[in-house]
Amino acid sequence: MKADDVRAMTADQLKEQLLNLRKEQFNLRFQQATGQLENTARARKVRRNIARVKTVMRAQANKEKGEV
Repeated sequence: MKADDVRAMTADQLKEQLLNLRKEQFNLRFQQATGQLENTARARKVRRNIARVKTVMRAQANKEKGEV
Protein backbone atom coordinates (compact mmCIF):
# COMPACT_ATOMS: atom_id res chain seq x y z
CA MET A 1 0.00 0.00 0.00
CA LYS A 2 1.40 3.35 -1.06
CA ALA A 3 1.07 6.50 1.01
CA ASP A 4 -0.62 8.27 -1.92
CA ASP A 5 -3.29 5.57 -2.00
CA VAL A 6 -3.93 6.04 1.70
CA ARG A 7 -4.13 9.84 1.39
CA ALA A 8 -6.80 9.48 -1.31
CA MET A 9 -9.13 7.57 1.06
CA THR A 10 -11.97 9.14 3.00
CA ALA A 11 -12.15 9.02 6.79
CA ASP A 12 -14.62 6.13 6.71
CA GLN A 13 -12.44 4.17 4.30
CA LEU A 14 -9.43 4.75 6.54
CA LYS A 15 -11.30 3.46 9.58
CA GLU A 16 -12.37 0.36 7.69
CA GLN A 17 -8.86 -0.20 6.35
CA LEU A 18 -7.41 0.14 9.85
CA LEU A 19 -9.90 -2.39 11.17
CA ASN A 20 -9.01 -4.86 8.40
CA LEU A 21 -5.29 -4.41 8.99
CA ARG A 22 -5.67 -4.96 12.73
CA LYS A 23 -7.62 -8.17 12.08
CA GLU A 24 -4.91 -9.34 9.70
CA GLN A 25 -2.25 -8.49 12.27
CA PHE A 26 -4.10 -10.52 14.89
CA ASN A 27 -4.34 -13.50 12.53
CA LEU A 28 -0.65 -13.26 11.69
CA ARG A 29 0.26 -13.17 15.38
CA PHE A 30 -1.92 -16.20 15.99
CA GLN A 31 -0.26 -18.07 13.11
CA GLN A 32 3.17 -17.19 14.46
CA ALA A 33 2.27 -18.44 17.93
CA THR A 34 1.08 -21.76 16.54
CA GLY A 35 4.06 -22.12 14.21
CA GLN A 36 2.03 -21.83 11.00
CA LEU A 37 3.32 -18.46 9.79
CA GLU A 38 5.25 -18.94 6.55
CA ASN A 39 5.68 -15.37 5.33
CA THR A 40 7.19 -13.56 8.33
CA ALA A 41 7.78 -10.39 6.29
CA ARG A 42 4.02 -9.95 5.94
CA ALA A 43 3.77 -9.07 9.65
CA ARG A 44 6.19 -6.19 9.15
CA LYS A 45 4.30 -4.91 6.11
CA VAL A 46 1.00 -4.99 7.96
CA ARG A 47 2.50 -3.15 10.92
CA ARG A 48 3.86 -0.43 8.65
CA ASN A 49 0.55 -0.13 6.78
CA ILE A 50 -1.21 0.37 10.12
CA ALA A 51 1.23 3.18 10.89
CA ARG A 52 0.60 4.76 7.48
CA VAL A 53 -3.15 4.72 7.94
CA LYS A 54 -2.93 6.13 11.46
CA THR A 55 -0.56 8.88 10.31
CA VAL A 56 -2.90 9.96 7.51
CA MET A 57 -5.90 9.83 9.85
CA ARG A 58 -4.06 12.08 12.30
CA ALA A 59 -3.02 14.50 9.54
CA GLN A 60 -6.59 14.74 8.25
CA ALA A 61 -7.91 15.36 11.77
CA ASN A 62 -5.38 18.14 12.32
CA LYS A 63 -6.23 19.65 8.97
CA GLU A 64 -9.93 19.76 9.90
CA LYS A 65 -9.08 21.49 13.16
CA GLY A 66 -7.10 24.11 11.28
CA GLU A 67 -3.72 22.97 12.56
CA VAL A 68 -0.79 22.29 10.29
